[in-house]
Amino acid sequence: MSNNRPADHGTPTTSVDNALWLLELIGERQALRVAEAADLLGVARSTAHRLLTALRRRGFVMQDRPNGAYRPGPALVEIGLAAVSRIDIRRVARPVLEDVREQTQETVSLAVLEGTSIRFVDCVESPRSVRVGNRTGVVRPAHASAVGKAILAGLSAAELDRRYPHEELPPATTGAALTSRAVLQAELSRIRGQGYALNWEESADGVCAVAVALRDTVGQPLAGLGVAAPSSRMGSAEAIRALAPAVLRGAELVHERLRSPH
Repeated sequence: MSNNRPADHGTPTTSVDNALWLLELIGERQALRVAEAADLLGVARSTAHRLLTALRRRGFVMQDRPNGAYRPGPALVEIGLAAVSRIDIRRVARPVLEDVREQTQETVSLAVLEGTSIRFVDCVESPRSVRVGNRTGVVRPAHASAVGKAILAGLSAAELDRRYPHEELPPATTGAALTSRAVLQAELSRIRGQGYALNWEESADGVCAVAVALRDTVGQPLAGLGVAAPSSRMGSAEAIRALAPAVLRGAELVHERLRSPH
């Protein structure tokens, strides 16, 4: 994208035009200071500051520190993730879901983050008679599911603070779910270290899961790929953990397909 402002063909420039142009610039540059914004827009610094402050209030941009550069904010990132995850990720990931199901013989799901919840957007069921059923369309608290925790582990501290401003986490459906932000942060740190997330009856009684975040070409989390199984068959967290390599390989296949879409 050129740094030159697009021609307006004589149409008066509005605050909305300037705000949208600022979002384009921040998306391209990933960091923009007030003085740079004013120069590029051809407006006074006070005008640029007012626009950036309004965008910050809405979460479209953020600052790492007072008077620092403005960067893409969580609301802007979430809009992009929502568009990409729903349009592309299901098509790209579907063959991989089927492949991981064949390897593990368990139910494999794809989920996206919506605020502090995850929504399952695709699923292939285990061929076993006793299995976790198709959960497409089901919504669960993100902090109480493997796919949710895998995605959350890939978000910035600012985005996590926006979603979880209080120490107490939103209510979940089982007593095994995490209840405090501090415990969640410690769990997310472990997930970043090991590369996958586990869930033992945190989202639903009798269900355990292992999941990995799927990332776009610049490393942002798009969705979560998870394998879920009856905890009675698994018997222990180590048994569901043993399926992590298959899920990690599946994530790599999705990433390859994203880089070279069919």
